[in-house]
Amino acid sequence: MAAQRNVVVKIGSTLIANSDSLTPRFGFLQRLLEDIARLRERGTNVILCSSGAVALGLKKVGETPETAGVSDKQAAAACGMPVLLNVYKQVGHEYGFEIAQILLTLGDFEDHRRFLNTRNTVNRLLEAGIMPIVNENDTITTEEIRVGDNDRLAAKVAQMTDAKDFIILTEVDGLYDRHPDEEGAKLIEEVTEVSPYMEATRGVSSLGTGGMTTKLMAANMAQEAGCTTYIAHGEADRPLSSVLDGERRCTRFIAHSDPISGWESWIANRLQMAGSLGVSEEVAAEIAAGDRAIRRSDILSIDGDFTRGDVLHIYDPKGVEQARGLSDFTSEELRVMVVNPHLDASELLGYKTKGEVIRAKNLVSLEGRHLLWDAPETEDGGVVAPG
Repeated sequence: MAAQRNVVVKIGSTLIANSDSLTPRFGFLQRLLEDIARLRERGTNVILCSSGAVALGLKKVGETPETAGVSDKQAAAACGMPVLLNVYKQVGHEYGFEIAQILLTLGDFEDHRRFLNTRNTVNRLLEAGIMPIVNENDTITTEEIRVGDNDRLAAKVAQMTDAKDFIILTEVDGLYDRHPDEEGAKLIEEVTEVSPYMEATRGVSSLGTGGMTTKLMAANMAQEAGCTTYIAHGEADRPLSSVLDGERRCTRFIAHSDPISGWESWIANRLQMAGSLGVSEEVAAEIAAGDRAIRRSDILSIDGDFTRGDVLHIYDPKGVEQARGLSDFTSEELRVMVVNPHLDASELLGYKTKGEVIRAKNLVSLEGRHLLWDAPETEDGGVVAPG
């Protein structure tokens, strides 16, 4: 028996909630779940990443999208999530399948053990024929621990579940070469490289937290994991199957033909920056050329406060990101080691160590395949290495 195909679907808030009344759009949700039932009959597993809880709860706490602050949105999420899940549950029953909710925070993606535990839970639900509905836990998250948008959250779920297709349903047909309201705007039907389109994708919707920029970031993350991404309008009789069957307009982001491994994908596809290191041009070139650890003697600068096991971003002297890797030391330990280059690392730290900051097996060269992050700005440039 052939393995079932996993498809991750992200639904934007504007499709879930009426913008004026902030109530569920039952017609859309009926069409969506009917189509999910159709895909399940075809042997396809669907994992849903659904926005909408905050929007559906705003009226209950006496706020609007324009007036709501962080605590208002947290309270609104607590009120709106039962409404959202109840709609999915009731309509799902019409088509003979059960749903389950998984609430995640940033740490569930950035900590590898929690990442694997979440993946195991999702896979077990799929084995039982239950559709997982994944959301960020907006009731408890603050800006410091937020993923911040369900586009990238859904891309991480696609990576986590080895999905081959990732569909983002929104209120436009896909990616345009300029704002779709501008005269002469043209739909871009196929994309292999995301970065040339980033500058044309600013702005967010009135209800959602992510615009086209976050969708391109999500598409890039999915591409690297071997997953094809589609951005399509949600208003269709068969909103999902018509996209997968190539029957309507959308933008298709081609999966990379040589995807990186799950371990490398987890390291490279970050949602927040824990810290960063600066290295020389020579070291950056050696990292790009092949297996190469980063040692304390390689480090020109350190930025951020991080712990052992955090993923660090590696920059050359021009501020161009070259790699990402798993730190074997805390930022405090690393600063002590770097400013005392002539003292043995084991003596400085009080335990036996080779002093390799990032081991070669835990270092991923970006090789122009990933969207690069800007180097962090600090008053002193983060320079710690002695002159």
